[in-house]
Amino acid sequence: MKTRFSPSLLTWLRCFEAVARCGSFTRAAQELHITQGAVSQQIKQLEGWLEVPVLQRLPREVLLTAEGERLHCVVSDAFRCMDTVIGEIRQERMTAPMEMICAPSFAMRWLMPRMGDFFRCHPDIPLRVQAEVQPLDDKHPPGKHIDAMICFTPAQTAPAKGVAMLDEWIFPVASPEFLAAHPEILTPQDLRPNFLLHDDSAWAGAPALIEWRTWLEHAGVELPDLHLGQRFNLSQLAVGSAMTGQGIAMGRAAIVFEDVLAGRLIDVFGIFAPSPASYFFATAHQPSEQIAALQGWMLAEADEFRHQRDQHFAQHAAVTRQTPSMRLQILNNRS
Repeated sequence: MKTRFSPSLLTWLRCFEAVARCGSFTRAAQELHITQGAVSQQIKQLEGWLEVPVLQRLPREVLLTAEGERLHCVVSDAFRCMDTVIGEIRQERMTAPMEMICAPSFAMRWLMPRMGDFFRCHPDIPLRVQAEVQPLDDKHPPGKHIDAMICFTPAQTAPAKGVAMLDEWIFPVASPEFLAAHPEILTPQDLRPNFLLHDDSAWAGAPALIEWRTWLEHAGVELPDLHLGQRFNLSQLAVGSAMTGQGIAMGRAAIVFEDVLAGRLIDVFGIFAPSPASYFFATAHQPSEQIAALQGWMLAEADEFRHQRDQHFAQHAAVTRQTPSMRLQILNNRS
């Protein structure tokens, strides 16, 4: 007859193993953190289910019956094997690196230049970052272990366990060489569709050309035939094309900020629009101490970047109020 190991039976066997090993109801109760009466009751239920006694209760000691000896031999081995395997699994999980995924452009331009600081602050936390092109959400492929993710998405489609990390602002960027070759581009009205470089998938499910449409609406400019511009599947590809003088890309502050500060790219008009999407830090399961440390560090880095970015915006607000000729002179000086 096959035996089904119900939760009750496993509880009775755990109590029996403790009593048999300790030779005492009192010591077994202390080890299991329950009362002596509870231990005695569990043993009685086991004996009732087996319909045979497994312990011989004497005034000063507890002895195993013949059936108890047979059972204890098997049960003690089973629990010892389970304890060993569980311990190994927990140890492997504790020493395995955390897995975090995020979009490639954000990983390359914002995250990775900062990761050295994380490892210096947390040398005991192993972390592996994976750049994923496919949509990021809180549902990951079966068998693929993910501890955390950074998602760029509108708030209404943010992961259920996501924490708002960093808002995003968008603005046109181009190389100094491109602007020098096109001195006629002084205001947003001077833009032409064939100048534009597009990220064709700003986030999972994003409408076509959404970032340029958002910025143009913010700037109060109507520009038909946006589809005539070049289209890419990564923001970094569009920005990279802009850097080589191929046109004007819609830059996200987190991705282009360092290049703007270094003069490799120029914010063409100094007009910054809030992006419909933001960055969210999300966990795939109940956060551990390591994940909490990663999240705390990430949010602190995002706060520091936000402060630097907003200072830059404030300093350049005055530039947007200059006349076109003065604006061109400013751009020439910066290039």
